[in-house]
Amino acid sequence: MTFSPTEPAFLNALKWTADGLIPAIVQDAESGDVLMMAWMDRPAILRTLETGQTHFYSRSRGQAWHKGGSSGHVQHVEEIRIDCDADVLLIRARQVGGACHEGYRSCFFRKVSPDGQLETIGAPVFDPGTVYGQGH
Repeated sequence: MTFSPTEPAFLNALKWTADGLIPAIVQDAESGDVLMMAWMDRPAILRTLETGQTHFYSRSRGQAWHKGGSSGHVQHVEEIRIDCDADVLLIRARQVGGACHEGYRSCFFRKVSPDGQLETIGAPVFDPGTVYGQGH
């Protein structure tokens, strides 16, 4: 999915945070599984539209990043949806490899058990040490 190089009108309808960001939930286009959540700024959305792959803004690093840029685990965008309040994006994508930097297909690989403990419910799909180096 790619769009024209001109800035699309829907960007003006979005409700950005005070720091110019909007949360984006990435969902597997085929299974419907939630893969991850990240923040996007206006340039990240434009880059995503331009390339057809997801781009985000890292609040902790203060810079743009391309999902899969270092790992090859890119996300091919099928569709972008906007919620009713226009303050959250839902990106439906085809995930290559794992979405989680810890080696899982989804960042949501743990659930809270009835006794309040974290339980791992997913299986790793890649070794993060091999992909990102030791101590990633």
